[in-house]
Amino acid sequence: MRWLIVAGPTASGKSSLALDLAERFGGEIINADSRQVYRHLDIGTAKPSAEDRRRIPHHLFDVADPSERFDAARYRDLARPLVRQVASHGKLPIVVGGTGLYIRALARGLFAAPPTRTTLRAALSRLEERTPGTLARWNHRLDPSLSARVHANDRVRQLRALEVTLLSGEAMSTQQRRHGFGDPFGEFLYLIVDPGVQALKHLIRLRSARLFASGLVAEVRSLWKRGYGPDLPAMHSIGYPEAARVVSGEWSEEQALEALVRATERFAKRQRTWFRAEAKAVWIDPRSDADFVAERVRCFLATHAAAL
Repeated sequence: MRWLIVAGPTASGKSSLALDLAERFGGEIINADSRQVYRHLDIGTAKPSAEDRRRIPHHLFDVADPSERFDAARYRDLARPLVRQVASHGKLPIVVGGTGLYIRALARGLFAAPPTRTTLRAALSRLEERTPGTLARWNHRLDPSLSARVHANDRVRQLRALEVTLLSGEAMSTQQRRHGFGDPFGEFLYLIVDPGVQALKHLIRLRSARLFASGLVAEVRSLWKRGYGPDLPAMHSIGYPEAARVVSGEWSEEQALEALVRATERFAKRQRTWFRAEAKAVWIDPRSDADFVAERVRCFLATHAAAL
């Protein structure tokens, strides 16, 4: 079974490239963005337009409510059957997104982590609420390797890491190293779209302005009215906290836009760091000739012609 990965930092142009490749090679697109899986989070996550979805079939968008917990294991369990299904119909599965862990879980599997224990999770959440930074400090002590690569403010990953360590009695990073993402899934070509630092900064500013112009603040108001408040993990996605401060009257849209640009630039830097660890990935400048990129894909498909 052959499939493509089109990944890269936010605003890099990966969705546009994926659409072009899908049209050239008879592909269908499978989402690998951890926020585009949520219903109602449309503008802030820059989901594909209705026109794009009419051009090419899209999968794994809008599969969870913002109040639901969605993680890499659930993503893998949904995405692997979808990749097989698309391939079985004679189409080329094209996995597109910027969530590196989801892509790695799909391509190479995950270690068997213990299931969530509600009482423990609730207790840890209360500790963090009372004393912010508690999760990060505990992880730094119990799992320094993981602590070095997970941002202290990433509450979702900090909480899950500490939960796994406490339930299993072993640091989560140790378990991850032992597994080594050693469950390969089919034959894939890994493309990373990156126009370079300065060009990406320009694209991020354009994208950020477009989100506000498209109605991001109104989307946040609508989500709050539906009962999806700012405390939900899904609502911590970049763009939503900034727009929330406009809704609450703390900031102007201009202040929120500047904050969004800075937050997105920091996020893109972390994405680049993650993707550099993918040794076999092919880095693509989206300004390159589309025919050159298509030739790379054509060679991959010809080399793995028997891997149906």
